[in-house]
Amino acid sequence: MKLTYKKAGVDINKGNRLVDIIKPMARSTFKPYVMNDLGSFGAFCKLDTKKYRNPVLVSSTDGVGTKLKIAFMLNKHSTVGIDLVAMCVNDILTSGARPLFFLDYFASGKLSTRQASDVIKGIADGCKDADCSLIGGETAEMPGFYDKGEYDLSGFSVGVVDKKNIITGKTIKKGDLLIGLASSGIHSNGYSLVRKLFFDLKKYSPKKKIKELGCTIGEELLKPTRIYVRSILNVLQNHKIKGIAHITGGGLTENLPRILPAKPGLGFIIEKQSWQVHPIFTLMQSLGSVRDAEMFKTFNMGIGMVLVVEKSDAEQIMKKFKHLGETAYIIGNVGKGKRGVEYV
Repeated sequence: MKLTYKKAGVDINKGNRLVDIIKPMARSTFKPYVMNDLGSFGAFCKLDTKKYRNPVLVSSTDGVGTKLKIAFMLNKHSTVGIDLVAMCVNDILTSGARPLFFLDYFASGKLSTRQASDVIKGIADGCKDADCSLIGGETAEMPGFYDKGEYDLSGFSVGVVDKKNIITGKTIKKGDLLIGLASSGIHSNGYSLVRKLFFDLKKYSPKKKIKELGCTIGEELLKPTRIYVRSILNVLQNHKIKGIAHITGGGLTENLPRILPAKPGLGFIIEKQSWQVHPIFTLMQSLGSVRDAEMFKTFNMGIGMVLVVEKSDAEQIMKKFKHLGETAYIIGNVGKGKRGVEYV
């Protein structure tokens, strides 16, 4: 037998067919600043130096974590790409930057063209929602490295902000208010605990219908992470935001202190009854007897982004978010005390 790469488990022709399928998806996200088509060794984008007089590039990279296990269980792959984009662009957004472009990495043991194209369609959808361009990526077929039907996914994004407009948190002071933007659910963090609870301990099928959720547990767990780019950039056109926290792994407890200024004596006071907690969190807490402290340190608890604003600006900003279709709450304030988060 003459050994070939295909006999070793890697089908280059199948990879080429996938590229042909995904090219139109990526092109549909292109903005005028994209300078070349897919297929080159590198992708080119030009900066608008008239719009950004002193441009600063902001980058972020992330993955989807074990939420992918839910996609494998349900054989549904069209939404995890949205999660991937959201995790990166929401991070970029916290500095006030506009996402420019996105690249993805998709790796599997044996490439399924249909599965991969579903994932990348989700990535393209996420890029459209974030108003950025999918300009390239990498598809790797690695026999024996992943279980049958499974894959891994990661992404990388770059955004831009004028230096004078970077949101640093330096001006945060006592009396500022916290605006929380509602999440779509769990988003993409805490899924090791989620899977342990629902599938290992409770032995639920992902197709089990949950009355409190109005859908199956699998459908709820695959709801994509909300992308806040358009809404927050719209608000920034006319309003000052002092700090923005993306509530990912570590929940409110760990993520909020990251945006506090270096000066000591400031902390966040969160009013736990000030927003409507998504029912998935109430369900998990009751089924697993999970303590409040653990919930708030692991999950977003229904708040995907938190903005720190001047008290006098809060009402107008809240009205603007409502007009933009976001569900927003005043969830607390900045107070004197130990650096961190106090729940009341």
